[in-house]
Amino acid sequence: MGVLSLADAIAEAKKRGFDLVEVAPQAEPVVCKFLDFGKYKYRQEKLERKRHKTTQKLKEMRLTSRIDEHDFETKVRRIKQFLEHDDKVKVTIVFRGREIVHVERGRSLMERMIKELLGVGKVDQPPLQRGPSLQMVLVPTRATKEHENNAKGREES
Repeated sequence: MGVLSLADAIAEAKKRGFDLVEVAPQAEPVVCKFLDFGKYKYRQEKLERKRHKTTQKLKEMRLTSRIDEHDFETKVRRIKQFLEHDDKVKVTIVFRGREIVHVERGRSLMERMIKELLGVGKVDQPPLQRGPSLQMVLVPTRATKEHENNAKGREES
């Protein structure tokens, strides 16, 4: 439309049923555009909700070193579901009282869990002892592959 005075631009926007929105305030002259600001805000919020939905979440699974076989299988199945939904999983084995003396039992549980989840998940942070607990972080292998592919694409550019 060219260069207009502020009053003329506002009048033209109202005449067309739009809002006058400043796009580049640092430019000389200031750049503005006609648009339905309510519709614009709605679309931005919708995009933000969608972006928020697709982000990876951190789930936590807690168990003890004296877990029963069936309970262990149930925990592994639940962790698989989290990983298939592209969530990270923090596995925590809690030692109560004198169980802390047998940390190797917790480590063997972690190793067994890693083997059970081999096709679905990958260790992001290996098992570390933090106070009276042992923790590791698992990430989905699919997300890991996508991350590696993105990194390769950036290296080639």
